Amino acid sequence: MGVRRAAKAIGEFLMETIGEAVAEVILSLFACALLAGLALIAYLSWSFSPRLTVAGAGLLGLFLAHGAWKTFRAAKGRRRRGLAAMTTTGFTLTAATAVFLLFYATGCNCL
Repeated sequence: MGVRRAAKAIGEFLMETIGEAVAEVILSLFACALLAGLALIAYLSWSFSPRLTVAGAGLLGLFLAHGAWKTFRAAKGRRRRGLAAMTTTGFTLTAATAVFLLFYATGCNCL
């Protein structure tokens, strides 16, 4: 009876370890593909029009700065609507993507 329980525990441990390793590989590949896609977009937009690229980056920076300001502002009781909700959501998604790329894309050899 004890041998079966030990074998079952070892099998569960191995399946969990293999699952985590596979998930890590998939997330790393996704992060590298996302990083390569962002680099391709930046390259293509710069080759199309450097001025529009800089202007777009500036507008994106303002959009994210407004979202960060609305996110970390002290007004807790009010509900965000319109532009504030959109910029807050954009900032949150961008921050999550940046953290994802920081942890996973730096581990790949594509840099």
